[in-house]
This record gives sequence, C-alpha cells and structure tokens, in this order.
Amino acid sequence: MEGSFFCVFKRALLFLSLQVLMICFMHQGYSYGVEGKITSHTVSVSSLLPSPSCSPSTTKASNRKSTLEVIHKHGPCSQLVQDQNPLNHTKILLQDESRVKWIQSKSFNSSDSLKSLAVASLPAKSGITIGTGNYLVNVGLGTPKKNLTLIFDTGSSLTWTQCQPCVGSCYNQSDPIFNPSQSSSYSNVSCASTACSQLSSGHGGSRCNGTCQYSIRYGDNSSSTGFFATEKLTISPTEVIDNFKFGCGENNQGLFGTAAGLIGLSDNNISIVEQTAATYGKYFSYCLPSSTSFTGHLTFGKDSTAPSSVSFTPLSTVPQSSQFYGISIVGIRVEGKPLSIPSTVFSNGSAIIDSGTVITRLPPTAYSALRTTVRKAMANYTTAPAVSLFDTCYDFSKESTVVIPSITFSFAEGVNIDLDPTGIFYVEDASHVCLAFAANGADSDLVIYGNTQQRTFEVVYDVAGRKLGFSPNGCS
Repeated sequence: MEGSFFCVFKRALLFLSLQVLMICFMHQGYSYGVEGKITSHTVSVSSLLPSPSCSPSTTKASNRKSTLEVIHKHGPCSQLVQDQNPLNHTKILLQDESRVKWIQSKSFNSSDSLKSLAVASLPAKSGITIGTGNYLVNVGLGTPKKNLTLIFDTGSSLTWTQCQPCVGSCYNQSDPIFNPSQSSSYSNVSCASTACSQLSSGHGGSRCNGTCQYSIRYGDNSSSTGFFATEKLTISPTEVIDNFKFGCGENNQGLFGTAAGLIGLSDNNISIVEQTAATYGKYFSYCLPSSTSFTGHLTFGKDSTAPSSVSFTPLSTVPQSSQFYGISIVGIRVEGKPLSIPSTVFSNGSAIIDSGTVITRLPPTAYSALRTTVRKAMANYTTAPAVSLFDTCYDFSKESTVVIPSITFSFAEGVNIDLDPTGIFYVEDASHVCLAFAANGADSDLVIYGNTQQRTFEVVYDVAGRKLGFSPNGCS
C-alpha cells in the first residue's frame, strides 16, 4: 500500500514537472501540442523586421579557425557600396525567378555554361542569374594579400574575380580590382594541363594556344571571361591555400552588384570543396542570419567546436545537374500535423538545396495544401494584396506580436526541421508580410529548398560522406 502511494506520488510529481517545463517553453515564444511538437511561434513584429544597424552574431563557429563571416549584401553589415536606390524586393524576386527557371531547365539539359576556350570569345549561351546570390564572404587573394568580397554559391563550381587589365569591360566593384601582375604567387594554367580540361568535359586543353582561358555566362547577359590561373587564397591568418585554381576575369558584365566575383561551393572537381579536399575533407557548413542586420558564417572542415546536435539526411545526385546538392523531402507539417499530400508528389520529382535561391519552390499540390492550412491558422489577421511570387500576405502594421503557425520539413531518414519564424515569412515591411514559398509549374518540376528557409540553421555539407545536416540556433 505504501509502495503504491509513493508510486502515485512520483508520477504526479513527474507530471507537474513536465507542466512547469512546458510553461517555461511557452514563455520563450513556443507553443507545444500534446505530442511535444512545436505548434506555433509567438513573436514580436519588430523581430521580423531588419534593423538599420549591424549586429554581429555570436555563432557556433566563433572559435573555428577556418571560418569566414557571412553578410547579406543589402544589409548594414555589408561594406559594399550600395546602390543609390533603396532595396527593390520586386527586382530580387524577379531575379530569383530567373535563377529558378535556369536551374530547373538544367535538370533536363546537360549542357554547361562553363568551358575552357581556345579564344576569348563568349559563346551565345544563356544561363543562371546570380544577382540573387545575396550572401557574401571576404577572402584574401595573392601575395601580398588583397581582400576581396565574393558572393558564395552552392550551385556554382568556379571561383572567379575581376582582374586587371579589363581588356573588355569590368563592372563597378567596391574592392580594388585584383591586379595579378602585382602578386608574386600568381600563375596562369597551361592549356595542356589536366586542370584546364576539367573546366568542362569535351573542351580539352589541346585546342588552346598557351594559357587556359575560361568563359562563364549567366542569365540576362551576365558573364565573366578571362584566364584560368592559380593563386594563394587566404581564408584566415592561419589558413592559406596555395595554388588555388580560379578564374581571373578581364571581361565581365552583369548582375553581380558591387561584389568582386563569386566563390563556388558545388560538388565539382574545380570547386573550392574539391580543391581543399585533402585539408578539409570535403566538409563545410554555413549559417545564414535571421535578417540582413545580423551576420552568419561559412566554415571549412570539421573541428572540435563543430555542433554535435546535427540531424543528417542523405545527399543525392540530381540527374544531369550533378553540381547541385540533391535532397529528399518526404513531407511537411503545419502546427505539428502532417499536411495531406500524396506520397507520390515528392517521390516523383527531384529536390535540391541551394544557397542562391531565395524562396523555396514546392510542387503545386504541396504548396496548395501548405497555403490552405496557413491561411486557416492566420485567419484572424488582416490580409494584404498579393505581390510578385506571393499570394498569401498579411498586414502586421497594427500588431505588436503575432502568432505564427509552425512549419516543419521532413527529410529522408527521419530528419524533421522546424523552421525559424524568419524562415516562414518574407518581409517587405510590417504592412506586407508574405508566406515565403512559391509553387512550381508542375508536381514533376525540380523542388528547390531556398535560403530563406535555411535561416539560423547551421547547414552542414558532408560531401565525402554524402549527407547533409541541420543544427538549430547556428547564428542569430
């Protein structure tokens, strides 16, 4: 009898402790369902809006030696010379749509827009728009080192920067244009080398005359043409990569803002991931900040300070688009409940994760289910007119706090990712806050998991191990 009493007492005490714990979590802005799943986020409207001042994040990578600070090119943390015109969200979304169309067309077209050249003429070929590559890092190039601000992109292979002399044309950039003649470690790559032939299969160095030349052409006539070369790349004072292969562009035009060029992080033999495989083991991670006012990080390699709470899902190969990182999305939950989406919707098509695409593109069947459920959950809020890609928008200008339904993405091997509130809505201003997803044209189109949904997560690419990881609270 006495034993039964103590058993009941212990159970009651455990139940009470759990209730107290749940209340504590709710005070932090989360609501939980009966199964412990997050069902909603209570957030201040001001937290969804960017600040005019820069607030460097305290990230999980603060003490890692091979880490670069990530900044948003339109935010107050950026040192780039900003355009005189204010941030144009419509333009960003139009550029995002152009990038998506190119990526999706490439999954059905094996042609590549990067090649080695026998002559320095541009091929009449269109391709990707990288104007939406909004995240930047600063690296050092050459001896002595010159600092350069580059867009980083998981969907691109070649790292390149503008170089003097600009024999064709160069766009305006914030940093001084790199001058290879002033670097003691610069060297052109021979056309007869294996490195030159790796630029693109079928375009070997034997056709070249002396030095290897490259051309990469993007959508809307953005392009870079120049010499394929090697140089000393500095990531940090203690992390220097000798003989790094990159493009030294002497004829550049297009949508690169005022960044000096691009750093390619794709799974390709000329990307920085492959070139540094012996040092970093084809392992890198990044965290994109919650808004343009904060900073994130890009880290190469794994060390003792890397997050231990990483949930991994397999990386897959996208047919005819092997430079992209393929993933398997198996479902979506809203408020902790699975959406009614036929299993064939995600299994019939491919999916990738991309740092340069802003808005996640879903099969129309999945997007319709998501939109309907979110609209139902947000029924008490004032709606705003549709804009550009977005058909579900709200006016929060008269609200101080809002309750946002949780959205959870389920990936292969049981990985469930609860999106940060800033990854659920795209905010133009308080009067125009829109559901940050868009529908593809057909369920069979390539699904793209964009950078808005990746905010605040440490996203880990174990390319050698063929897996992708997510760790929450990687940065502010």
